[in-house]
Amino acid sequence: MHAQPDQQTLLRNAMRTLNLTRDGFCQRIGVTRRALDGWLLPSESSEARTMPEVVGRYVAEILAGMPAQAARAAGKAPMISNEGKPQLLSTDQLDLDVVAELFRIADLLEPVARRRKVTRVLEGAVLGNLFFEASTRTRMSFGTAFRRLGGSAVDTTGFTFSSMSKGESIYDTSRVVSGYVDALVVRHPEQGSVAEFARATNLPVVNAGDGPGEHPSQALLDLYTIQREFSRLGKSIDGMHIAFVGDLKYGRTVHSLSKLLALHKGIKFSFVAPKSLEMPAHLLERLSVNGHVIEQTDNIAKGVKGCDVLYATRIQKERFSGEAIEGYTPDFQINAALADAALKPDSLIMHPLPRDSRADANDLSTDLNRDPRLAIFRQTDNGIPVRMAIFAMLLGVADQIPHDLRDATWRTPWPVGVDDAVFEDFE
Repeated sequence: MHAQPDQQTLLRNAMRTLNLTRDGFCQRIGVTRRALDGWLLPSESSEARTMPEVVGRYVAEILAGMPAQAARAAGKAPMISNEGKPQLLSTDQLDLDVVAELFRIADLLEPVARRRKVTRVLEGAVLGNLFFEASTRTRMSFGTAFRRLGGSAVDTTGFTFSSMSKGESIYDTSRVVSGYVDALVVRHPEQGSVAEFARATNLPVVNAGDGPGEHPSQALLDLYTIQREFSRLGKSIDGMHIAFVGDLKYGRTVHSLSKLLALHKGIKFSFVAPKSLEMPAHLLERLSVNGHVIEQTDNIAKGVKGCDVLYATRIQKERFSGEAIEGYTPDFQINAALADAALKPDSLIMHPLPRDSRADANDLSTDLNRDPRLAIFRQTDNGIPVRMAIFAMLLGVADQIPHDLRDATWRTPWPVGVDDAVFEDFE
């Protein structure tokens, strides 16, 4: 018998809310690991099992006693808000309750992201994708997420094809476009520029990257990936060891993710970079809370040794203005030899992409493509449900989703690549 559509969402949300691994959750609700694994399998799997109704009621009762769940039941679900407006500009706006609520919605939207279900909760709504800087994944991911919720999207890419090349101000651009669309996603090469767009409008605005500043949606999909992978591996985020490697000075994904991780407890942060690309001092100071351990080194073998997550980044050459890139030698490349020598069998290797595959780039090597520890494509796939959840929260349609899901009518494709590792949670 196959699993009910919502039981995976209920169970993953419960493990996340209770901050328990699979084994810990099994002990909490008094079931075997084999039973739980069967309930978490996709309903299409021949090994999937239906969770007994009594277990579902028991899990729901446990969640009803949690603060976030109680708030939701009282109609006061956590919200993403910037100065009273539905906007996501920085991870500074987020706390663990908001993150848990967003991930709950992302879990609910997983079947839509994987083309098994469809929803039209944003039918008629239009997204303005304003990208004044090159992008493939982020621009297409946001556009796809909005369309899978039933909306449509219009795009502009680069300064050359916008009125800003004629001298139009950010304020005027934001105000004009706000008359055309229902939500804005903005990427701009200057730090703080997306906040200017947001101040000029009451529409939902999402920061898709402002120069070396922040990239909050990337941090959210990165954390969502870590939580899903750790659930499979029986690990907890509290007490984890993460090593960030590469351009930590200009790497906005590192800045945003590290602040989001700092909401947890007892994280060991290893920042591995040459002196010229070290993590900014003000961010290191921000991370010195909740019992976190911080170390900086330019020795990659030492910095990544035994880490739970290795998060690599490319050199942000577009951020340099006459500066020399010093000390970034081939020793900084993440490759199979380093992974086998320094990482654990259950370590994760992540990268926000794009990775620079040119021979002299010293970025994440393609010789890891068949390594099951490489999570970069599971990471990008997770961007769709997370960004769908962001839109659902910002536009206030999250509660409509459970009542609006329908089976997809087309033949569902198999998106997993030929070299990808396949795990039960990702089938």
